[in-house]
Amino acid sequence: MKRFALISLFSVLLVTLDGCRSLDKALFTVPTAALNTRLPVLETNVEASALSRSTGATADDAQKLFRLELDRNLMDDKDTTTYGTIRLNVSKVATQRTGRGLHIFQLATLLTPSLLGIPIEWFETQLQAEVQVVDVKDNVLATYKGKGSSKIRVAAYHGYSQKGAPRLADVEALRQALNEIRPKLAADAKYLREQLILAKTAGVVTISDVPGFSTGEPADSTAQPAPAGSKPE
Repeated sequence: MKRFALISLFSVLLVTLDGCRSLDKALFTVPTAALNTRLPVLETNVEASALSRSTGATADDAQKLFRLELDRNLMDDKDTTTYGTIRLNVSKVATQRTGRGLHIFQLATLLTPSLLGIPIEWFETQLQAEVQVVDVKDNVLATYKGKGSSKIRVAAYHGYSQKGAPRLADVEALRQALNEIRPKLAADAKYLREQLILAKTAGVVTISDVPGFSTGEPADSTAQPAPAGSKPE
C-alpha cells in the first residue's frame, strides 16, 4: 500500500515536473529566413482541427506559429491592402509516447536517474501540413506540402515537463513542416506576388496612366468618345 502511494505521488510529480528549459520560449520561435521577394499582405486562414484529436498543441498554437512565420519570413507587412488569402491546413497528426519502460524504472527509483539527465520518456509527433496561396478571385495559385517530425524528452533540468512535452512535440513538428514548405514557396515568390497584385488590380486604370495627367483619380471606364465633328460643351 505504501509503495502504491509513493508511485502515485511520483506520477503526480511527473505531470507537474518543470525542467530548466522554458516551454514558452521553445514553443513560438521560427528561424529568420526571409524571402528575397515577399508576398503582399494576405488574409490568414488556419484549419488545424486534426490537432483537436491530439493531447498536445491546439489550433490556436498553430495559428500563432503560422502568423509568426508569415510576419518574419513570408509576407510584406507594410501595406494595409489585402491581395488574397494564405491558408494553412494541418491534415495529419500522430503523437506517441515512447520509453515507457524507462518511465517505470524512473518511478521505481524515485526519479533519481532523471536528476542526472536520464529522460523519463519521450513524446514523438509525425505531422503533415499544406499551405495554399489564393488570389482575391478565389483562384488557388499554388499548393505546397510539408512533413514534420519531433521527439521531445521529458526530464528534470534537461528536458520538459510531462504536461508541456506533448504540446511542444506537436508545435515542433509543425515548425519542421513549415521549414520544408518555405524554400518551395520561395522559388515561386516572384511569380506569386505578380499574380496576386494583378488579380487585385486587373481592370483598374488610373488617370496617372494617361500621358499628361497625374491626379491619381480612377479613370471613367464608361466614358464614350465624342462623335467626329462634334463641338465640346
